[in-house]
Amino acid sequence: MTNTDDGRLQLKEMTDDQFTDAYGADRFTASVLSSRMRYIVQHMCTDLLNNAFSMILRDWYDFAATITGPREHNYPMGAVSNSLVLFLGTMAEAVRNTVEEYGPDEVREGDVIIANDPYRTGNHVNDICFIRPVFHEGRPVTYVTLRAHQLDMGGIVPAGFSATKRNVYENGLVIAPMLLYRDDKPIQSSFNLIFDNARMAALLLPDIKTIYQNLLLGERLIKESIERYGIDAFLGAIRYSCDVSAESMQDAIEQLPDGVYEAEEGIDCDGIDDSVEYRLKLSLRKAGGNIEVDFSGTSPQARTSINCGILDTKTAVGVALKFLIDPKTRFTSGSYRPIDVVIPPGTFISATPPDGAVFLYWESSMPVLLAIFRALEKALGANAIGGDYGSLSIHNAHGVMEDGTPWVTTAQCGGEHGPWGATRLADGDSYTAISLANNLDPATEAVESDVPGVVLRKEYAIDTAGAGANRGGAAVLKDTMYLRDAEHWSSPLHTKRSSGVGVYGGGDGANGAVWFFEKDAFDVTERRDLIGLDRDVYRSAVPIAGVLDPQTNAVDPENGEYFYFASTSVWQTRPGAVFRYVTNGGGGWGDPFTRDPERVRDDVRDEYVSIEGAYRQYGVVIQGDPATDPEGLVVDHEATAARRADRTGA
Repeated sequence: MTNTDDGRLQLKEMTDDQFTDAYGADRFTASVLSSRMRYIVQHMCTDLLNNAFSMILRDWYDFAATITGPREHNYPMGAVSNSLVLFLGTMAEAVRNTVEEYGPDEVREGDVIIANDPYRTGNHVNDICFIRPVFHEGRPVTYVTLRAHQLDMGGIVPAGFSATKRNVYENGLVIAPMLLYRDDKPIQSSFNLIFDNARMAALLLPDIKTIYQNLLLGERLIKESIERYGIDAFLGAIRYSCDVSAESMQDAIEQLPDGVYEAEEGIDCDGIDDSVEYRLKLSLRKAGGNIEVDFSGTSPQARTSINCGILDTKTAVGVALKFLIDPKTRFTSGSYRPIDVVIPPGTFISATPPDGAVFLYWESSMPVLLAIFRALEKALGANAIGGDYGSLSIHNAHGVMEDGTPWVTTAQCGGEHGPWGATRLADGDSYTAISLANNLDPATEAVESDVPGVVLRKEYAIDTAGAGANRGGAAVLKDTMYLRDAEHWSSPLHTKRSSGVGVYGGGDGANGAVWFFEKDAFDVTERRDLIGLDRDVYRSAVPIAGVLDPQTNAVDPENGEYFYFASTSVWQTRPGAVFRYVTNGGGGWGDPFTRDPERVRDDVRDEYVSIEGAYRQYGVVIQGDPATDPEGLVVDHEATAARRADRTGA
């Protein structure tokens, strides 16, 4: 019989009797129930997606569901939905902290408890946890939870997405654990508290009612499972799911060489000024089947709402390690069992109230993930993964329609979707959510129906992908023209240095930037044309963020100057203004001079790479004109061989 180093019996080595004693069910039943719990949470999310009203839920998939075991088992989180990853690492503590503070003896059947405090439950104040206890024979045996973003939760910025809010009081409404429903009847004072402080209540109310109905759906399906298989088997399946995750993560850690791995990452600045750059220090110590992730030495918490909380950092640690070494098993609270996380309080990845405001939490937790990618690159060798575009560069704007109706757009018209890094298996995708998100991309038609704006461009930027035997994804360029007066908050926080880190000999992705064009600079309607893509067009643009040539305003990462995104805290525009976002590029994998020349030709045909870029970055000589005859492009193999043989002369 096989035991692990810590004396733990491997699941596959357990006898049938040992398994049944441990989990209250045979292997088949435990496996069926484990799968059924994942079906339940996914069913809840699908129904919420189909019936939500606000764009952030309907078009962005900004929610997640979990099933958590009882207090006497220390609230194990045995099932998570395939939705917003940012929520998943925080949910076990969110349920535990909320129920424990509310009072576990006060919980009744028919309750819905809510909380949204980033320091108690993770994420930011717009992400409310809706927790429903499920009772069996008079006691709570599990909790089904939906965390869902609410379109607005008060504060000084409509919809909340800004890097300039200075403390928790400007940030938005904080809800300590409290009842929203008792005996399946709404608590009037709780609804009043939300709607008296939040904007857009006409959308929040139907969203909350839909969330409530999906909690009832989850409760009904859980009760059906308990009735069919028994309470011992159901609770055993939660423990089994967590044990599978824990064992899988521990086995994966054991495959890494013992040692200490270090890396540094960060974000450009906060929303006060650009005098402070925030750096993250990572020391990752691996021994046997355990790993310690130590962030001692990280910069103090920021002066504005770009911080993340300690639970968000924990999420990034878990997701990074799942990506890199344990991608084939389910993510549960058991995944963290062999991982110790050390974070001093009061850093920009472990902010504390009231001054350490948390809103753009992913901007600070993404460097956590990227630092782990960097630190483990050498240990992983060919299995290393390139970095992604690193920052949502989120755009938030609002105004009123001609009839006075307010409108708001959030996370629809900025740099929210972009490229991933390459792996040993393939090129990086060029249009997806950051590695910590897993969202949908709002359809252009939906954006233009909700917002007085027109999405003019949404395309890949040439020569921005990190070169490699497998190249990174290309940066995404997006132009949006606004048809009415508007106020904008733009928050790109990772433009000083590339986030698309190349690995295993691959190159880094290009740096992104943000500008806007006044109507006087380029009148799209009068000219009946789009704003061009050559470097000269930026002379008439207003730079918002990026490392730019101060004369031309074009991106110049080597000799340019850093333009600070919050130099103007609120950008006010007149009708006809166009915002342009270019994301960072994804990192490449492997030596680019070993990439198949025919694949490079295809990249030139598809305008990921220019003919000049093919020569410079890949040593491939291509003849033809990609604009007028893309299928007529050919590789000059003799010239390519000579160029590659003489690569040091580039």
